[in-house]
Amino acid sequence: MGNVKGKRRRPRALRLNEKLRQIRDAYGLSQAEMVSRLGLTDQLNPPDISAFERETENKWSREPALPHLLRYARVAGVNVEVLIDDEQELPSKLAPDPMHGIVRRSSHPGEHEPKRKAAKKTAEKPAGSRKSRKR
Repeated sequence: MGNVKGKRRRPRALRLNEKLRQIRDAYGLSQAEMVSRLGLTDQLNPPDISAFERETENKWSREPALPHLLRYARVAGVNVEVLIDDEQELPSKLAPDPMHGIVRRSSHPGEHEPKRKAAKKTAEKPAGSRKSRKR
């Protein structure tokens, strides 16, 4: 890492961005939903989540502040060290989502699963029940 006008770039966790994306994908959240889930709607916006998830070489990438990183770790049920240490992997199954109890398998780099919409279940009505009116 070179010096730019006498300033030294600080070392970065090279895989932090992909781990943060894996957490969001595992819970099936949009960037806006991730801000809400982190409880940081007064401090972050969806573009901040996007910047955290960008490749480290991208000039628009950013690292989250330490308190924000702690929130990610708590949501995922992992130690902050797992997020920061490039040699550690996220568990293949993250902690259940405290809000909904739903969690998808944590994808590994390059395996981002597409979001799937859950099919609406139609409740079976007992025989002799009234039909519902269409609106």
